[in-house]
Amino acid sequence: MLLKPPRLRMGDTVGVVSLSAPVVAECPRRYRRGLQELERRGFRVRPGAHVAARHGHTAGTPEQRLADLHVLWRDPEVRAILNTIGGYNSHHLLEDVDYEYIARHPKLFVGYSDITAIHVALHARTGLVTVLGPALLPQFGEYGGVHPYTWEHFQRVTMRAEAPGELRPSPEWTAEHLRWDVEDDRPRRFIPNPGPRTLRPGRAEGPILAGNAGTLLLLAGTPWWPRVDGVILCLEEDEAETPATVDRMLTQLRHMGVFGRISGLVLGRFHPRVGFSDDDPLDAVVLRAVRGYEFPVAVDFDFGHTDPMFCLPLGIRARLEAAPERPRLALLEPAVV
Repeated sequence: MLLKPPRLRMGDTVGVVSLSAPVVAECPRRYRRGLQELERRGFRVRPGAHVAARHGHTAGTPEQRLADLHVLWRDPEVRAILNTIGGYNSHHLLEDVDYEYIARHPKLFVGYSDITAIHVALHARTGLVTVLGPALLPQFGEYGGVHPYTWEHFQRVTMRAEAPGELRPSPEWTAEHLRWDVEDDRPRRFIPNPGPRTLRPGRAEGPILAGNAGTLLLLAGTPWWPRVDGVILCLEEDEAETPATVDRMLTQLRHMGVFGRISGLVLGRFHPRVGFSDDDPLDAVVLRAVRGYEFPVAVDFDFGHTDPMFCLPLGIRARLEAAPERPRLALLEPAVV
């Protein structure tokens, strides 16, 4: 059963957690800027006790990270939990999350990239609608504040109990990298956004299953693997990947039989560093992986490891209309109550 969290309102308290990488410890100025932006946008902010911790390659021990998640979830004043950033190891926590408590006390949970492991596990175990969306450091900590497009879509999905409708493309996008706490003292340079493209036309409706492809595949063969029947599968990847590794992930999904069960495939915009080119094109990699199936396929939507981004709530019914001239993705019901 689908479990929708209460909507977020101005003046509500937002909890902040670091469930994966220790980037807050490395970029304290960026972190403070993110907190200030949340406050400027009308929220109270309550960071977890270990949000700035470091334990080797993670943001504190698994016990510390899990404690922050549980303390903030059990705090009745906290209405939403926002992740600082992704990383590699949020799946450390999956065995010990208090799924029963969370199912009885639904809250908004927002983040992307490696946080996919928490999203998918929460959704699979409780039916909770979680939101693949902006994080504190990369989006709210941006110089000058969160991008207007990202903020608009955050509001539409998390703060309004109405169907968000079509997720129209942003007029601009950027992948420019400015080293945090060193060079991020100006707005990044944006370029015009050509918008999403259809690789295989068609029409599909189904619940959203969204996340980082590599992190999702970590859950294959585990108790936290989600149901994929009839879903619109929305996948993104980070700039550390290559055409070869993206090909490998899509091929694994094919071999697992996932493409025989989904209703549509949507890919977020890849960072240019991934390296797709005329000699190694994205379209060929994707179409080879989905050959023999008939579901619609579209790419280059506004989510993933470039900016700005829209929000994708897991479990919410959506429609993909992949027309040859331009694909459209719409959310057909509210993500919150």
